[in-house]
Amino acid sequence: MAHTKAAGTSRLGRDSQPKYLGVKLFAGQLAKPGSIIIRQRGTKFKPGKNVKRGNDDTLYSLASGTVQFNTKNIKRFDGNKRLAKVVNVISEK
Repeated sequence: MAHTKAAGTSRLGRDSQPKYLGVKLFAGQLAKPGSIIIRQRGTKFKPGKNVKRGNDDTLYSLASGTVQFNTKNIKRFDGNKRLAKVVNVISEK
């Protein structure tokens, strides 16, 4: 006897939900205290002035101001240097 499969098919647990990572506030945009600037995995961007890093490596603003991106030479523990992208929030006075 022939059987037909049920109407609802499963993805068998192989497809994960999107994580919505990336830059949320770009250079020149206004940031309020606590607003998320970048969602990331690892420290691709490093926190600078008025920016803190959360437990999941999210960068968020500590003060209100404009977002600014810079590059900076950082010395590693083994003596090598690398360019790091730094995110700052410059507050208006």
